[in-house]
Amino acid sequence: MKRTDRPFWETKRLDAMSREEWESLCDGCARCCLHKLEDEDNGSVHYTNIACRLLDIGSCRCTDYANRKTKVPDCLVLTPHGVQQFKWLPVTCAYRRLSEGGTLEPWHPLISGDPESVHRAGISVRKLALQDDDIHEADYEDHLMDERIDG
Repeated sequence: MKRTDRPFWETKRLDAMSREEWESLCDGCARCCLHKLEDEDNGSVHYTNIACRLLDIGSCRCTDYANRKTKVPDCLVLTPHGVQQFKWLPVTCAYRRLSEGGTLEPWHPLISGDPESVHRAGISVRKLALQDDDIHEADYEDHLMDERIDG
């Protein structure tokens, strides 16, 4: 058998990764935890700066990851078998990038070795997200972000 020193994300398909490998692909940006609005005319997805109520904005981590789908029924749980749905994810997202044949960005924690690198690179929502408890759903359009999230 040929031995390789290449990292798992370069040698495995998404659906062949272990749960631990799959979870480690998350860079901790929390962009997927922002509320999104879909344009009914063309299906395009627009991000708001409003975070899911379970998101700890400071850490950019879910406060109840194991139970998120139960507590937030419209939470979209990413799985390796749903790669066709990844088009709505930000272009910086490792899941989307790998599903489209790309690789990880230099600031990704698996590359940098530092979970804070995503924040220093300005990729995370740490300094721009608002908690959704404070904003009525009818006002979400007032919180649309520019295209820098989705490319």
